[in-house]
Amino acid sequence: MLLSENERLDDLGLGGLRLIQDKTQFCFGVDAVLLSDFARVKYRGRALDLGCGNAIIPLLLSHKTKAAHIAGVEIQSAPAALARRNVELNGLSEKIKIYEDDLKNVSEAYFGFAFDTVVSNPPYMEPERGEKNASETVKIARHEVACNVFDVVSAASRCLKFGGLFFMIHRPERLADIISAMRSYGLEPKRLRAVHPKAGQNASMILIEGQKGAHPSCIMLPPLYIHNAEGGYTDEINAIYERT
Repeated sequence: MLLSENERLDDLGLGGLRLIQDKTQFCFGVDAVLLSDFARVKYRGRALDLGCGNAIIPLLLSHKTKAAHIAGVEIQSAPAALARRNVELNGLSEKIKIYEDDLKNVSEAYFGFAFDTVVSNPPYMEPERGEKNASETVKIARHEVACNVFDVVSAASRCLKFGGLFFMIHRPERLADIISAMRSYGLEPKRLRAVHPKAGQNASMILIEGQKGAHPSCIMLPPLYIHNAEGGYTDEINAIYERT
């Protein structure tokens, strides 16, 4: 396999999956792994990742769920091309399909069918907040330049079948925006889980599940801690990474 000078090949340690990453693009973090573990896809179901980047989440969902078909939508050409290479690298071209397009364009009609599950690890930062990265590719991945929370949730709703599930990871300070967006587009929040760097520290991420057309009723799950008191990973994080 030929890699460019900016690329590296990572062994994910999950089901033998490997991932080509380009340091000039956005490289995945723990949030992608947590979202893939939090998401649920029914047996032989269809799943869609909005803003799939290098295809890390579609690859992880292929390992962690029994989905029959997984699609990824990515607006940027370079990450979309890398995503296709990663799908081919892992021999999953029959199961995972990557679409290079703006998520604002997608719908049930776009794909020809509705999805059972939609996931997204969207840009966290509002355009005017936070330090901008010099790379335009990374800036689009981190900041709400090409899409915002409402765009993502609207796309998810258009692509989900009635009763389908939407999963997202985001920043806790955006929770009001997320719930507002979900209810604006017919998705009812059903499960929330705060992710903390360690016990005693404020949450740094939040996992949220919504259901299309559901009645109001939301469960707050126990917190998820990434590190223990000694600074190592908690047993739950090690289990998610399948290190135990």
